[in-house]
Amino acid sequence: MILRYLTKHKKTLAIISGSLFFLLLLFILSVFAGLWGRIPSEDELLNTQLDNATLITDRNGKSLGSLHNQDRLTVEFSEISPHLIDALIATEDVRFYEHDGVDVKSLFRVFFKTLLLGDASSGGGSTISQQLAKNLYPRVGSGTTALVAAKIRESVIANRIEELYSKEEILEKYLNTVPFSDNTYGVERAAKHFFNKPAKNLNVKESALLIGMLKATHTYNPRLFPERSLERRNTVLAQMVKYGKLDSEAFDELSTQELDLNLTRIYAEEASALYFKEQVRKELETWASHYEKETGNTIDIYAEGLQVKTTLDLDMQIKAEASMKQHLKTLQRQFEKGYTKSAPWNNDVLLEKVIKTSPVYKDLKDQGYSNQKIREILQKKENRHVFDWSGQNQKSMSIKDSLAHYLKLLNTGWVSLEASTGAVRTWIGGIDYRFLQYDHVLQSKRQVGSVFKPLVYATAIEEGISPCKHYDLRKVEYENLEGWTPKNTSRKENTDYLNYSMQYALSHSVNTVAVKVLEDAGIDPVINTARNLGIVSDLPRVPSLALGTAEVSVLEIATAYTAFLNEGTASTPYFITSITNRQGEVLYEHQDNAEDERVQAISPGTARVVLEMMRSTIEEGTANRIRTAYHIKSDLGGKTGTTQNNKDGWFVGLSKDLVSVSWVGLDDQRLGFPSTQMGQGANSALPLFALWWKKLEHDPQYKDLTSATFPEADEEITAMLDCEPVKKDGFFKRLFKNPKKTRKRDFKGLSEATE
Repeated sequence: MILRYLTKHKKTLAIISGSLFFLLLLFILSVFAGLWGRIPSEDELLNTQLDNATLITDRNGKSLGSLHNQDRLTVEFSEISPHLIDALIATEDVRFYEHDGVDVKSLFRVFFKTLLLGDASSGGGSTISQQLAKNLYPRVGSGTTALVAAKIRESVIANRIEELYSKEEILEKYLNTVPFSDNTYGVERAAKHFFNKPAKNLNVKESALLIGMLKATHTYNPRLFPERSLERRNTVLAQMVKYGKLDSEAFDELSTQELDLNLTRIYAEEASALYFKEQVRKELETWASHYEKETGNTIDIYAEGLQVKTTLDLDMQIKAEASMKQHLKTLQRQFEKGYTKSAPWNNDVLLEKVIKTSPVYKDLKDQGYSNQKIREILQKKENRHVFDWSGQNQKSMSIKDSLAHYLKLLNTGWVSLEASTGAVRTWIGGIDYRFLQYDHVLQSKRQVGSVFKPLVYATAIEEGISPCKHYDLRKVEYENLEGWTPKNTSRKENTDYLNYSMQYALSHSVNTVAVKVLEDAGIDPVINTARNLGIVSDLPRVPSLALGTAEVSVLEIATAYTAFLNEGTASTPYFITSITNRQGEVLYEHQDNAEDERVQAISPGTARVVLEMMRSTIEEGTANRIRTAYHIKSDLGGKTGTTQNNKDGWFVGLSKDLVSVSWVGLDDQRLGFPSTQMGQGANSALPLFALWWKKLEHDPQYKDLTSATFPEADEEITAMLDCEPVKKDGFFKRLFKNPKKTRKRDFKGLSEATE
């Protein structure tokens, strides 16, 4: 009957068979034609280049992380543990040394089950060579047909790979390309990530664990799912026993052991120096652009395996970040409590202004939403990932709530420079880079308050004014400045007929005297001094410059202060010490500026005089809590700063060869601290330095830093400062002076300064 049916319909069957064969031929030809992904030529396969991550280290070689498209480190076959090879072959491709790239039996099983039976989960059967082909040339498209096409394409590529490379070379390439858990690529990176050792030193159970996660890198991630990963590791060990790579006794012992991870990668939630790393990335991009112009060679900083050594001291950085978190968490709580019910972030008028200037509001407006619809969207509560000092970063809040939340957050910018070279030792651009990428060390410019005063005093000394000149403490109403009357916060103001020396006035941050010193020095000379010290921001040509009304970055202030430790010349901050390629060739090495190339902003004598004044600030002035509250014994200088309406707190700490500048405030300059007691630099910014320095004092590796002393001042410097800090008016002067009456006069040199 069947024979009769075939005879009767043989023409039809022949047409159907021919058609199916023709369609199959067309399908195969479409694969070769590249419709399902390009098939590389032999030349391409011989010249495959893998992306290698750029590694960034601190000054001592400690890892700061990497820049990468794929987080990979490549190694040669001889640098891979034999246990890893055994585990791989036993688990992934037992006939690896027998086939020519394709396991025909497995391939046909996948073909018929997937195409004919519609079992999309029946995939597998790929040899190591086919998996290498997939790693080098990813699949295109999805679905059953695309899967079959991919298998054919990978078979063709795998066959070519086998013709071009030895089995050892194929294993090397595979293990350098394959992805492991936690987005690590290649066995060397995975070994260092999970076990803190190179791939050549992996033992049997470590090798089995890594090979086990290849089946599903997330599912068998030992960091996230240790029990599941342990079970999978033991499956790999069993495969090794099955194929003679491990004896039963060893299996019985190893299968009962724990995973024993030694994770070394610092995750984004816990990473240090993220703001600094971002600056390094920008510096690398700039350098790569210049390198290409100079040499004609293009460098991909994300793929060429560069080794970048930076100036950062990671241990110092970690201590600085811990100090920042310790202080800001407490200060934030005090700040919110200080406002009680009058908190400005709850003010509807202010919040409405914040909303209407926010990117999300502008985006919704551009999309044509009505005000009513925008309001509904902004008030809809959802689970949001926001920064919070409590650590509870998942909160149910609306966009409006989140804007109010961030409005009240205190932020910080804090940098430490090696004064003699400009090398950046620590860098904190904000409270948490994961949530707030804006860098307050470099990008933010804020009024600097009294930390600008040392520049004014230095200029005055350069202009020939004696440091022992005494200035009347009394406030003055400047008639040609619309009655502007600078005031002091001191309770002694105007009551005691007092006159302060420059040293006493600077160490106690006396505003009325600072303005008078600026008047004597001249506004333009002060601005010129600031420029020569490295300040490039706009400086207003007004008398209030003496009180720090100029908006300047933290990094600029740090740069300027290096001159007081460098005999009057400022250092240029830098991040990168050297850049080396994979072959060990040094592509860049930082060269310190020769002393004769530096600008002599102020004389060495003036620099030392002002430094002595700032040492007095620590001993008896506005930064005295360094001694009294924190009991720090190190030889230090310093300067505090507070701006109008308590919006900004500053502190500059100086040791023999280190400048540390910290700022604390709110990003929205319409907000400030609720009181001067809380917002003054001595309370808001100084504790960052003090807590950090105490940690350094307790760490033996920083003994040389914390025990260093300033060189003894020479006799000339000592003589220049040898005077009474405070002088009281004599009898006859007091007789004709009314301390309760504000003196009125013009500010000298104003017309020339403001033209």
